[in-house]
Amino acid sequence: MAVRADLNISLDGYASTTDQTPENPFGEDWGRLVAAYTATRTFRERVLGDRSGGGTTGVDDRHGAAYFENIGAEIMGAGMFGLHDFPDDPDWRGWWGEEPPFHCPVFVLTHSADRDPISFANGTEFRFLDATPAEALALATEAAGGADVRIGGGVDTVREFLAAGLIDRLHVGITPILLGRGKNLWAELRGLEEGYTVTSEVAESGVVHVTFARG
Repeated sequence: MAVRADLNISLDGYASTTDQTPENPFGEDWGRLVAAYTATRTFRERVLGDRSGGGTTGVDDRHGAAYFENIGAEIMGAGMFGLHDFPDDPDWRGWWGEEPPFHCPVFVLTHSADRDPISFANGTEFRFLDATPAEALALATEAAGGADVRIGGGVDTVREFLAAGLIDRLHVGITPILLGRGKNLWAELRGLEEGYTVTSEVAESGVVHVTFARG
């Protein structure tokens, strides 16, 4: 069992964007940041349900496929689930419609934890809790049944788990663009590389995949 996290970041370390508008809720910068990942065969199949075989292969797709392997539970922040955008909507079920791409229990960290769990036919179940990273990880580890636990995001949640020393494997896909603003993954994490073995490889897209791994 391992605790894992995967993020796409810019050359200057930003894992979130700030150019969203009501007409474009993700923003142009977000599309640029994740372009290589969303072009992969794995993303098209696992997230979009496209089983035509289309999409890129190679290094980006290999890391995309690894993202989904052996995950028994996930932890995410309220923002990733969408509670910051729909705080007063009791019927909000997340961004992913009726086929969320998780297929396992997902623990959503929120100070408004009085929501009932939401279950889907594909095995995804969102459970809401107000807990510390260590408390949430204990619950997710039990639910994972020996499989890995993924810290899904957003960037604040991943940084909290990194700062607490709770992540065994961190993979970042560094997209060769500069954002200059947003939330920086590396803020206040000086010396994070100590205690990890760090490896990197460059994909055909130009994305640099860097992995921090213990053991």
